[in-house]
Amino acid sequence: MTIGIKEEAAIVLDFLPNGYPFDTKPTHMKTPIAQAIGKKHFILLELVPKKGIHLEPYEEIYIGEGKRDKIHHIKGKLTIDKLTQTAKTEARFIITDIVDKDPKRFVDFFNKAQPLTTRMHQIELLPGVGKKHMWEIIEERKEKDFEDFNDLKKRVKLMPDPKKAVIKRIEKELGGLEKHRVFVDI
Repeated sequence: MTIGIKEEAAIVLDFLPNGYPFDTKPTHMKTPIAQAIGKKHFILLELVPKKGIHLEPYEEIYIGEGKRDKIHHIKGKLTIDKLTQTAKTEARFIITDIVDKDPKRFVDFFNKAQPLTTRMHQIELLPGVGKKHMWEIIEERKEKDFEDFNDLKKRVKLMPDPKKAVIKRIEKELGGLEKHRVFVDI
């Protein structure tokens, strides 16, 4: 993990207005909790909203430095196993939405990915992409950068859906078991 990575914006995965159900504190002492995912680095976060604020799933909230409208403080990072069932379910839809709204960022991965070692390339970290596709991608990008996911699919024969491969990779990285991370900072 890169030290000091901070998210500016997050998207709410789940909002628990009465805190966690397993919290043994009396109800009047429980703190509302929001589970969210960072928009840029996909960091899973536990947030405490300001008093009287009600958050909705899919709501984008500012969590950067300076004045925050809705969030009192960031309680900390979460691991995927600490997410509520609702948050886990919503995560896939929100990840897909983030990729859909900023495809250039993820297509640029294919344009700029580098070798990890003499035997392994970053492109091979994507599910369904092996050496054959990796070499085709590298050769094609020498001619011209890929413009979008469709351009990539058109120019690389029998390429698995690159957008789905990126989304699956993000989900795998969120699981925390991957040695190399491309999209997620945990």
